[in-house]
Amino acid sequence: MPDMNIQHLSTWLIHNMTAMIEAGLRMIVIIVIALLIIRFLKFGLTKLESTLIKHREPDELYPGAAEKRIKTLTGLIQTIGLAVIWVMAVIMELDQIGLDITPILAGAGIIGLAVGFGAQNLVRDIFSGFFIILENQVRVGDVAIVNGTGGLVERITFRTIILRDMAGVVHVFPNGTVTTLANMTKEWSAYLMEIGVAYKEDTDRVVQVMKDVDEELRRDPQYSPQILEPIEVFGVDQFKESEVVIKARIKTLPIKQWGVGREYRRRLKKAFDAQGIEIPFPHRTLYMGEASSPFTVQTDPVKLSA
Repeated sequence: MPDMNIQHLSTWLIHNMTAMIEAGLRMIVIIVIALLIIRFLKFGLTKLESTLIKHREPDELYPGAAEKRIKTLTGLIQTIGLAVIWVMAVIMELDQIGLDITPILAGAGIIGLAVGFGAQNLVRDIFSGFFIILENQVRVGDVAIVNGTGGLVERITFRTIILRDMAGVVHVFPNGTVTTLANMTKEWSAYLMEIGVAYKEDTDRVVQVMKDVDEELRRDPQYSPQILEPIEVFGVDQFKESEVVIKARIKTLPIKQWGVGREYRRRLKKAFDAQGIEIPFPHRTLYMGEASSPFTVQTDPVKLSA
C-alpha cells in the first residue's frame, strides 16, 4: 500500500509539474509576444511621427509647433496602445494560472460603464480634441473664432482650446462644446476692404489709384514678402446713401493681413488726397417746406441805450 501511495503521489506530481511548466512557458510566450507588439508599436509610431513632422513643419507659423502637436498625438496613441496590450496580457496570464477570468471581465465591464457615464463629458472632450489635432483644424498661433469668440490660439490640448482676445481676456473652450470653429489664418489670409468714394468720382479712376497704391506697397521691402498676390479689385459693390462702395482684397501670409491692410489704407488716404478724390462723410439736406413769413423782432430802447 505505501508503494502504491508513493507511486500515485509521484504520478500526480509529475502531471502537475508538467502542467505548471506548460503554463509557465505559455505565460513567458504571452509576455514575449506583448513585448514584441509594444516594440513594433513604438517603432511604427516613431516612423509615423517623423513623417508627419517632415510634412507639416513647413506649413507652421511657429517653428516646433507641428512637432509638439504630433508628439502629443502619438503619445496619446502610445499610452492607449500600451494600456490595452498590458491589460490583455495580464488577463491571459491569470487565465493560465487557473483563475476564472469571467468575473474579472464582467467587473471591468461594469466599472467601464460606470466611468463612461460619469466622465462622458471628459471622454467627449478628449475625442473631439483628438480629431481637432489630427485634422490640423487649428494650430497654436492661429487667429480663430470659436463659438463666436475670436482671438489668438495660445494653447490646444486634448481637452480644451485656449484663446486670448485683443483685450487680453483668456477664453477656455472644452473641445466637446465647440460647435463652430473658423480659422482666419490657415495657409493664407486676406484683408477685405470696402472703400467708399463720392458719387461724383470716376470709379475707373479710383480703381486705378487703388492698384497704383498696391503696386507701390508691393515694392516696399518691408511689406513685399508678406503680400502673396496683387490686389483683387472686385468692382463697385454697393450704392449707399452718400457714397459708392468699391470692394477689394489683399492676399497675405497668415496673420499678416491686418498690418498690411492698415498700411495700405494709410497710403490710399494720402493718394486720394493727392488726386483730389473725395472720401465722403454722411450728410443730409433738410427741406423746410414753403418759405415762412418774416418774423417781427421788437427791441427795448432803454435796454439798448444802457
